[in-house]
Amino acid sequence: MATAKKKQKNRFFKFIKWFWILFFTGICAGGLIFLLASWGVFGPMPEYEYLENPETNLATEFISADGETLGKLYLDDNRTPVDFKDLPKNLVDALVATEDARFYEHAGIDARGFLRALFYLGKKGGASTISQQLARQLFVGVRSRNKVEAITQKIKEWVLATRLERQYTKEEIIAMYFNIYDFGNNADGIRSASRIYFGKEPKELRVEESAMLVGMFKNSSLYNPRPSRNPVGTKNRRNVVLAQMAKYGYIQEQLKDSLQKLPLKLNYNPESHREGLATYFRMYMQRWLNNWVKDNPKPDGTKYNIYQDGLKIYTTIDSRMQQNAEDAVTAHMKKLQAEFFVQNTPERNKTTPFLDLEPFEIDNIMERAMKTSQRWRALKRQGVSENKIRASFKEKTPMTVFDWNSDSYEKDTVMTPLDSIRYYKTFLRTAMMSMEPQTGHVKAWVGGVDYKHFQYDNVIQGSRQAGSTFKPFVYAAAIDQLRLSPCDSLPDTQYCIEPLKHGNMEQWCPKNSDGKYSMKKRTLKNALANSVNTITAQLIDQVGPGSVATIANNMGISREILPVPAIALGVPEVNVYEMVGAYGTFANQGVYVKPVMVTRIEDKNGTVLYEYVPETKDVLSKDVAYAMVDLMKGVTQGGSGTRLRHSYNKNNTVYKEIITGYPYELTNPIAGKTGTTQNQSDGWFMGMVPNLVTGVWVGGEERATHFKSILYGQGASMALPIWGLYMKANYENEELGISKSDFEKPENLSINVDCTKVIEEMKKEEVKDDLEELDF
Repeated sequence: MATAKKKQKNRFFKFIKWFWILFFTGICAGGLIFLLASWGVFGPMPEYEYLENPETNLATEFISADGETLGKLYLDDNRTPVDFKDLPKNLVDALVATEDARFYEHAGIDARGFLRALFYLGKKGGASTISQQLARQLFVGVRSRNKVEAITQKIKEWVLATRLERQYTKEEIIAMYFNIYDFGNNADGIRSASRIYFGKEPKELRVEESAMLVGMFKNSSLYNPRPSRNPVGTKNRRNVVLAQMAKYGYIQEQLKDSLQKLPLKLNYNPESHREGLATYFRMYMQRWLNNWVKDNPKPDGTKYNIYQDGLKIYTTIDSRMQQNAEDAVTAHMKKLQAEFFVQNTPERNKTTPFLDLEPFEIDNIMERAMKTSQRWRALKRQGVSENKIRASFKEKTPMTVFDWNSDSYEKDTVMTPLDSIRYYKTFLRTAMMSMEPQTGHVKAWVGGVDYKHFQYDNVIQGSRQAGSTFKPFVYAAAIDQLRLSPCDSLPDTQYCIEPLKHGNMEQWCPKNSDGKYSMKKRTLKNALANSVNTITAQLIDQVGPGSVATIANNMGISREILPVPAIALGVPEVNVYEMVGAYGTFANQGVYVKPVMVTRIEDKNGTVLYEYVPETKDVLSKDVAYAMVDLMKGVTQGGSGTRLRHSYNKNNTVYKEIITGYPYELTNPIAGKTGTTQNQSDGWFMGMVPNLVTGVWVGGEERATHFKSILYGQGASMALPIWGLYMKANYENEELGISKSDFEKPENLSINVDCTKVIEEMKKEEVKDDLEELDF
């Protein structure tokens, strides 16, 4: 009996001995595995310096003057990091409740969770902590399907998780975790996800919205909330997160039940280079940045990557004014295009969309368009023969094209690539830019009707004849050099400039737009308001075209202007960018300020890399500039821009059909100038108030694409309505501070701008002449 007890006691002590041997062996083995992993035996491990600053691709962000994100530049990762303080509590609670309930209690590895996963073989949840998942995202990568590799990856995760916990606070780890995750649909990181799926910043997320985003951590490809993907599964997953939040006491059961019944309520706002606000401006900035990085390297001499280095570009664009501008363009161009289609049906115009062209001229246009198309260039690079390329342009192909009548402004159709080229040429194009003249800050930039389908930026890439919007340069030269005033008068009669004078090769006798002459004297103010060509011809004859060209160049028209008399009627080709800058000189008391788009550039750490320095030039005296403003105020008081003032006239079919938003009923002082080129190919309107200058151009891609009549084809019908809609919307938002005051008048003004007495004398003279004719 004693012997049996002794043997039993020996077995017990042997069991205890081997238990502790195995226990300490396990600990040592575990420690050795950790040590080997840290030495890189299971694969390279990041250095501590890299742990301090883990590299992630960060998108360049364009920030508006009013603090809104206009858009981003990125290749693969649309990521803009946020700090923990910018994350709402409900979002953090949802993450901890769902992914790592003991997150604040462990140091990177949850022992209880590991033992539970080991005992139940993962059937009751995994053991990966938030720190481990972050380590996997940052340094380890996708879990391998090979079991041995998967085990070594897991070990590396453990090591890195503990290192991360020593290196960062819990709050920093949570912020990094939210910032690194790919939520799908170009939503890299929580800020992009919040903006794309709900149209708001992360701090504005509601509980149910936070729960949906946290639910996507399980598998963002599977739990994709878009209607075309898996909204039901995403909602179910969201409800699991809400249940977890209730389980751990972050929300009440009653709130959980009510939130689980709610639909997803997405506000989907895709972020891409071809969508969103200020697309044309952002693409211009992409080109601008590519040039900037060439001359501004990093301290180590390498170039900044505008797609990955997380630059912050602080722009002058005001997001509210930009939205007003885009809305104005859409509202007017949609109606204008509808009228253009009515007037250019195949029955009415067999050469639609071209007018006044011979068949061979149309063939040349189509040939040029075909050879400059992306399709032609792509096939050419592939080595396809020219005959086969041409044949491919005649094969019907499924495609998505622009369409004003569709909700999304595009439709699916089948047509040949050659027909699609002709189809797109039927659409009128537009450009609009708005600038603060005192600072040069560009507030709005619209380069076309839809960037996705019309990528040519007509603000700065396109150049078209200026028409009568060029006349103010002629008047400015006359007032500056001849000391004329808006009240001086000239006769409205046929006027010819002789051959060889001012470089012209033959006699030049311009006619007024209606082909008639009043045979009476007109003040310069009246002549400019009514775009009287005969008087503009007299002025350029007196000052010479060379001086007009010089003034225009000094005011920002960069291209060479041929010094011939015909420039008086707007023959020079200009773009909206240059014209807005030039007109800003008039509004800024004669000082030209080069348009500014960027005020500051910062790197991802907030270091300032660039700050703009204004570029200015004194061009005109204050008196001359004010006299010009007064002249152009006449355009909206009694000239082609007076429809900005009028009330609705139901008998006027043009107003009723295409002047969207009419009546504008603007009562504040406005200076401006309309412009129309030959055959109604281009319509312009340049409009100014004291602190905002805006230019608008409308026309076809080809000059042969235009309205038949001046009724619809003039600048007052094509371009002015966009300006009117834009300004009307701006004035409705008083926070924008758009001036309704009059332009500042210089002290001791030396140029007479009060034409009351002069007009009275002219009327008396006209009555006297009429009486003399009767006596005769």
